[in-house]
Amino acid sequence: MEDHLRNEKNLRRSKTEKKLLRRQKKTGHTLLRHEGISIVSHPTKCLVVSNGGLGNGVSRELLLELLKDGGTVESILMPPNKPYAYVTYASLEEGQNAQGLLNGRVLRCHDQDITLYLSFVENGKHVGGEVSGSCALPPGLSVWEEFVSPEEEAQLLQAVDWLSLNDDVTVQQELRHRRVKHYGYEFRYDNNNVDKEKPLTGGLPAQCDAMLHRCLSEGHISVLPDQLTVNQYQSGQGIPPHVDTHSAFEDTLLSLSLGEKTVMDFRHPGGQSVAVVLPGRSLLVMKGESRYLWTHGITPRKFDVVPASKDEGSGVVTSDPSNLTLSRRGTRTSFTFRKVRHTPCDCAYPSACDSQRPSSLPSLPVASSDACRLEAQYVHHVYEEISTHFSSTRHSPWPRVREFLLSIPHAALLADIGCGNGKYLGINPQVISVGCDRSVNLASICTERGYQAFVCDALSVPLRSTSFDACLSIAVIHHFSTQERRLAAIKELVRLLNVGGRALIYVWAMEQDYMDQKSKYLKAKRNLENQAGKVSSSPTCTSENSNSMGQHKLNIHTNRTVFVSQDLLVPWHLKGDKGCTEEGALDKAASQHLVFHRYYHVFQEGELEKLCCLVKGVKVLDSYYDQGNWCVVLEKICDL
Repeated sequence: MEDHLRNEKNLRRSKTEKKLLRRQKKTGHTLLRHEGISIVSHPTKCLVVSNGGLGNGVSRELLLELLKDGGTVESILMPPNKPYAYVTYASLEEGQNAQGLLNGRVLRCHDQDITLYLSFVENGKHVGGEVSGSCALPPGLSVWEEFVSPEEEAQLLQAVDWLSLNDDVTVQQELRHRRVKHYGYEFRYDNNNVDKEKPLTGGLPAQCDAMLHRCLSEGHISVLPDQLTVNQYQSGQGIPPHVDTHSAFEDTLLSLSLGEKTVMDFRHPGGQSVAVVLPGRSLLVMKGESRYLWTHGITPRKFDVVPASKDEGSGVVTSDPSNLTLSRRGTRTSFTFRKVRHTPCDCAYPSACDSQRPSSLPSLPVASSDACRLEAQYVHHVYEEISTHFSSTRHSPWPRVREFLLSIPHAALLADIGCGNGKYLGINPQVISVGCDRSVNLASICTERGYQAFVCDALSVPLRSTSFDACLSIAVIHHFSTQERRLAAIKELVRLLNVGGRALIYVWAMEQDYMDQKSKYLKAKRNLENQAGKVSSSPTCTSENSNSMGQHKLNIHTNRTVFVSQDLLVPWHLKGDKGCTEEGALDKAASQHLVFHRYYHVFQEGELEKLCCLVKGVKVLDSYYDQGNWCVVLEKICDL
């Protein structure tokens, strides 16, 4: 009887070990396919810990505590936003012991259980990747830690009475992702400005006086501010990237962080980005270039990747995997102090200055540099601003895209270039999918949904050539403003494909009334059906010559009407309530909300197919019209 029980126990143990081995092998294949990480069968002192990365919500401190059970840990490398980490033990024996002891260990992390899988890797210099990211703050930016004492912090927080709704003294608003209170002047989000003729009677809270006079005496400001905006963020909340309106406020902005720390992202129009840690009780000072040119924003998320040590970078978050951990967000209250401007701004950054910006609409670009500027303002910036609202309208996959995805073979590699909120990344669970998008906020939404996604430009995708079995480009290429750039985007898709791989491309069609049937885009605006086929008397989408060189002005298209020009600006009405329809409504309620304009080049029949035929080494398998879009399926037939 005892022998029978012992054999049964050994059998159960054998089944458990086999199950663990299967999962470990599957994890190893995933690492190889997604990350290019090769595991080895022989013992080493360096191991990769799958599911134990910052991308899984595992902090350095939590992981280290567990890994110490295996022996003396020499180093831990945790690449940012990756679901794995590297650990190096003091000896081969300890590495082997850790693999046997910790492989399959369940880690309790933020109210969920995570199973860790440890595999041996060669201890090479490539492990963990290269350190990148700027260690310098944007010009004119400074962070002063512990600028106020805990007692001053408590007094300032108590000065904000969230229960008071006295509009003569303050203005309080409940925004979608935070609550806001204004003092001195109301900041109006409908025009991103202040009404300089209507100051609030209460002024700034008296509890701010001592702190502001200290800023004055220490040279952070040269004049006392007269406007204060208090923002309160709960865990997971943020604010879109933006530049405070030049014409509204003078140069220096002060932002005092109270409560929990957060990470604020700064981005230069040229693409450079810097993530800055703002601890509780710290003062952020923005002057010059950092105030006028760089956008700043807080990505909505519950955890921030932050430096594990404060010895380097002065609070700047780099991608150094040896010095990163996670910080869980809590409630943060920011006091942003500004001086209202009463004269036009004459700063040294006219490209970003509303006081110096030409009042006329932009022109169709004639050079690559013009195209980059146009797309930065009317594509990239807009999607950062509307990302949350945009994502809420993107939930139903288009049937023919779904059909394409389900036709991809089992275990194939798929790259979704311009993946948006990732609605197509999970359609076929048998396919290994990775997405990328130019929008930081949309890529963040993808990762929060558990998808593999990163930020990059569709013209330069940092993935290996001939490594994917299928590629998607849905509603992306029509945002490039020259034919050369549209062609380059298609070539980049083809570069990624294996020989025999296929790509599906969708672009917006100029023909929205095709074969005597209106597209959903036209049908959705029933109260404008009488305008279909003609141009509205309000901003139209016709083009006109602006000078002798033949440059064409881009005018504003009227939503839910037919297109009469191929290059145009399409309005997006940013609206928080559930009644907002895709592309925005043109009713009275919508006019009370912010309006952004996205550049589009709408394709004529046959144009996309002709463009694809300019790419060598491919053939067009199919070309069709699908609900207001022209679509092409390509196959890569050879690698040139």
